[in-house]
Amino acid sequence: MNVAELVGLLAGFTWLAVIAILILVVVRASRNQPVGGFSTLLIGGIVLASVLSVVSAGLVFIEPQERGVVISAVQPKGYREEILQPGLSWVLPFAERVVIYPISKQTYTMSIAGDEGFVQGDDSVAARTSDGQEISVDASVIYAIDPNRVIDVHIAWQDRYTEDLVRAQARGIIRDAVSQYGVEQVVSSQRFALVENIRTNLESKLADNGLILVDFVLRNITFSPEYAASVEQKQIAEQLAQQAAFVVEQRRQEAEQARQVAQGQADAAVIAAQGAADARLIEAEAEARALEYIAQVIRENPSLLTYQYINQLTPNIQVMLLPSDSPFVFPLPDLTAPPQ
Repeated sequence: MNVAELVGLLAGFTWLAVIAILILVVVRASRNQPVGGFSTLLIGGIVLASVLSVVSAGLVFIEPQERGVVISAVQPKGYREEILQPGLSWVLPFAERVVIYPISKQTYTMSIAGDEGFVQGDDSVAARTSDGQEISVDASVIYAIDPNRVIDVHIAWQDRYTEDLVRAQARGIIRDAVSQYGVEQVVSSQRFALVENIRTNLESKLADNGLILVDFVLRNITFSPEYAASVEQKQIAEQLAQQAAFVVEQRRQEAEQARQVAQGQADAAVIAAQGAADARLIEAEAEARALEYIAQVIRENPSLLTYQYINQLTPNIQVMLLPSDSPFVFPLPDLTAPPQ
């Protein structure tokens, strides 16, 4: 309770006391009882109550989140040009009065849900897109009165600024903005552009009338049942198409993988064949060189071939060569056998 309210409360109690004393005086006078002391008390009570009433009528306390407009019967314009700031102020009793306006943030919500909006029932904004589709827009406007323009708001709107200014301007601007976009743009690629369009125009309109736009919130967009059904069918078709494209891509990747495996196997076979061929060639070259070397050795040492021939005979055979340069080999008789 502030000082102005406290003084007003004291003035009320004083007047109640004055009435009680007056009744007591009347009763005592009707009974021919002395009322001298009570008369003095009654006069004093009336004076005190009057003073408190005058003081109470002149004292005004403004809260920090408020500003006051002084309506004056002694001012040429009918009001003071100075805005009452927070704190305790004094106005001329019974010649001036104060209209208090809040400067804190306020929210006006327009919703399709009956218990969410400022107005009970469906208060969403019905708008039509550039391609003729009707949508319902749920939105909230967060705003505040400009502390320096409270007098302008009072002169132009009084306490009607919520309904007649914020609501009316917001609904009209939303409809105008929606009409510039197609229905698919509203819900996808141009949604942020739509919100910015509404915010810019609404900010300008409110500023012209002494209000500050704090924020504009696009809460929800609702389509007609027919369009919602068509959107659902389109989404189902797109999902099926995406699924089919995924299957095709999966099959393509599997085919590419199989092709790469086959290519790898073929490359491996080619490499193996090439290796085998190179090995056989190396082996043939080595055999040829060995044969050439053997032939050269035999040419240089002819008796070596005879030696190798004799060396390859069975160890149990005893031989002799007659003559030494003869190619014939004759077995010797078995000298170990017993005589017959």
